[in-house]
Amino acid sequence: MAIQGYSVKAKKKVNIQHPVIEKTSRGGYIAKGKCPETGITVCAMMSEENAMKAIKAGEAKKGF
Repeated sequence: MAIQGYSVKAKKKVNIQHPVIEKTSRGGYIAKGKCPETGITVCAMMSEENAMKAIKAGEAKKGF
């Protein structure tokens, strides 16, 4: 299960390359990485449960 985010430049959902899970200032979780097609930064908001699953499965790095 790859983490997906919306690429504004490509105008579609893409699999995030090298995602890093971070905590927002309000306590939520966000995955940040690069778009494989355009190279711009892509983000995806996540629940705590999904963020921890992705970190535990090795799909994303912990950035907090």
